[in-house]
Amino acid sequence: MTNINLPIVERSLIQYKDTHYALMAPTTADNKELLVSGDTSGFTGRKHGESDVLICPLSPENAVELRRRLQWLTPVALGTHTSAGFGDRLGCATVGHLLATENTGVAPILAQQSVRENTRTGRTPQQVLDDAMWGAFAFGWQDAWGADADHLKEIDDIAPFVDAGYTFFTIDPGDHVDDDADTDDIATLRHKAEALDWGFLDTTLEDLIKNYSKISDSFALRFDEHNILKALVKYGNAIIHTVKMARHISALKAGTAFDLEMSVDETNSTTSHVEHFVIVTELKRLSIKFVSIAPRFVGRFEKGVDYIGNLAELERDIAGHTIIMRHFGNTYKLSLHTGSDKFGVYPIAIQHTDGLVHLKTAGTSYLEALRVMAQLEPSLFREVLDFARGRYEEDRKTYHVSATLEKVPQSADLTDSQLPDLLNQFDARQVLHVTYGSVLDDFGDPLAQMLNQHEEAYHAGLKRHFDKHLEAFR
Repeated sequence: MTNINLPIVERSLIQYKDTHYALMAPTTADNKELLVSGDTSGFTGRKHGESDVLICPLSPENAVELRRRLQWLTPVALGTHTSAGFGDRLGCATVGHLLATENTGVAPILAQQSVRENTRTGRTPQQVLDDAMWGAFAFGWQDAWGADADHLKEIDDIAPFVDAGYTFFTIDPGDHVDDDADTDDIATLRHKAEALDWGFLDTTLEDLIKNYSKISDSFALRFDEHNILKALVKYGNAIIHTVKMARHISALKAGTAFDLEMSVDETNSTTSHVEHFVIVTELKRLSIKFVSIAPRFVGRFEKGVDYIGNLAELERDIAGHTIIMRHFGNTYKLSLHTGSDKFGVYPIAIQHTDGLVHLKTAGTSYLEALRVMAQLEPSLFREVLDFARGRYEEDRKTYHVSATLEKVPQSADLTDSQLPDLLNQFDARQVLHVTYGSVLDDFGDPLAQMLNQHEEAYHAGLKRHFDKHLEAFR
């Protein structure tokens, strides 16, 4: 195939069972295409002159056929392996993610999007997975990788991700968490606890109180009536919702292996160690298999910026959660959500978990695209910046962020050389981070064209960015 006078992405070229496959690099801003030489049955495309090479669009149908043949391009369940999720809101970041992941021993989750993100980007679960697969193929990646249906909240959200082939399902029962339990008196807690669906939970309140009260003090945890009731009230309905979601996923997957995560990080109150213990105990009692738990840790994990809070306090918190994880036999890992840019957190998490950790990053790959724009196409970045400032107050409503708009300058107040530094500033990062959906609605085409033209710069920037994230994981 190297002698057919077509530009090839060299890392993608592979021969498998007497057929050659490669990506054809675009000579202009046109999209890449798949080259197949040998057995071309099952692919749709056009012949290249008199050769046996078929030039194929990167269509869903051709993606299915390529996955059928090159099975390492199909995502798999990763279990408790140290892992990192890389959200890609633009569909072209996977090569950069893999440049950073290569040789770290960290298993990557390359397709990771929530229903909220797909709604804002206008993409489907299948498009997200296919984009990640084409990126893995372009890179020449042949190791295991996963696909995360992130922050699933409703039963109806699940099927499109299952149909697309996702292997990791993050259940977010945050809407069912009762944050008021932290301040309720014991009479109120008992009244709320009695109202839980004990038929579904297949036990009684008195039996649970009795069982938890018998737990020894080996964790330095207090299983008194107040703490038990508080845990059950705060997370009881969340546990019920998680079980319903998990059973629905299991039915749809019909015996195919998958990873399950329960995430309660996007709530207003922290997850105590007693509450962590109760969540895991109840999920296991109800026969729910899971590979990770994302508690709400102390302090603040906000979008696009480092941890906000006392690192010593966070270390004590992570150490306590890890002790509980050890008690259950290291059968699951701790998950760090909103994990981008938390550089002070990673060494702490690795030290205490010994690698039983999942790092979930999301929108900073989009911010790195804006960094390329600020450096190489400053006039376009100025438009995006001013537009994002106008959208921030509305778009921030579904995110935990604390940026102040007044601290983000208008583009007219900055020289071109000052623009890239905005991507290093707390307030500007968050304003640009949470307005991505609105920006893509208005600037999606010029942004895509810019990244096509400066693809190598974008991937190099992603590698630098995520090298810093994964340094502690090596």
